[in-house]
Amino acid sequence: MRTFFLFLLVVSRLYDPLQSALQNLAAVISTRINIARMNEILDHPIQQGDSRLTNDGCDIVFDHVGFAYNTGETVLRDVSFTARQGEVTALVGPSGGGKTTVSRLAARFWDLNKGKITVGGMDISKVDPEALLSLYSIVFQDVTLFDNTILENIRIGSKDATDEEVLAAAKLANVDEFAEKLPDKYNTNIGENGCELSGGERQRISIARAFLKNAPIILLDEATASLDVESETLIQTALSRLIRDKTVLVIAHRMRTVAGADKIVVLDGGVVAEQGSPGELLEKDGIYAHMVKFQTESQNWTLA
Repeated sequence: MRTFFLFLLVVSRLYDPLQSALQNLAAVISTRINIARMNEILDHPIQQGDSRLTNDGCDIVFDHVGFAYNTGETVLRDVSFTARQGEVTALVGPSGGGKTTVSRLAARFWDLNKGKITVGGMDISKVDPEALLSLYSIVFQDVTLFDNTILENIRIGSKDATDEEVLAAAKLANVDEFAEKLPDKYNTNIGENGCELSGGERQRISIARAFLKNAPIILLDEATASLDVESETLIQTALSRLIRDKTVLVIAHRMRTVAGADKIVVLDGGVVAEQGSPGELLEKDGIYAHMVKFQTESQNWTLA
């Protein structure tokens, strides 16, 4: 009996420390994961460069560009083309061909493995990323908005802009079409990441930011891919105003979106498979012509 009592006494003394130790062990394991993620960010090489812009114009030139992600996956093998100022250059091709990667590399989101990218003759790898981005207005398919008013979300395009300038940009992007119907109009809070708005309304705010910034280079990545016909028409009208006299690089899967482009670059398997005007590529009867043909046939599809 005495032995059993001593056993219970020892167990009761050990239970609380063991319980605390196990709880701390779980916290340590969880913290290690957080620390590993932070170290991944802290250990990432910082992009350096000159803060002065020396570009002469805004022609974007890709010169035998190659790129692979850290995973070792090669995305671009040998990409060469020129997107000229005052023209619309469209990137098309099968999924996984490297279209989005090209647009990100043009803004130096990542650095190249080989080749060179220049803007107006200026090697972007030697320019500070923050300074370089002052030349770019970017409209992506996925818009990032903040839990604030419509007015302040547009002002992100130029933080020193006056209310009048913000409202002028909003009107050019057709934001007034829905903002004026809201209870507080432009002072309406749109919720976390714009959850109170539709996809087309969120996209128009993103375009209004680009109008407000008024940068000489425009990057458009599937800006109308997931919208209904009415929203797409309004946004295309806004985009046609935005891209005047600028260097425009547009990515699209819908062939009618790029039919009016000055130049089309077809990316396939990490290389430029074709490039030229829409008419030239249709006559060539290559990848672009087949994409146009298949999309035209799909539009005529009906339920049996």
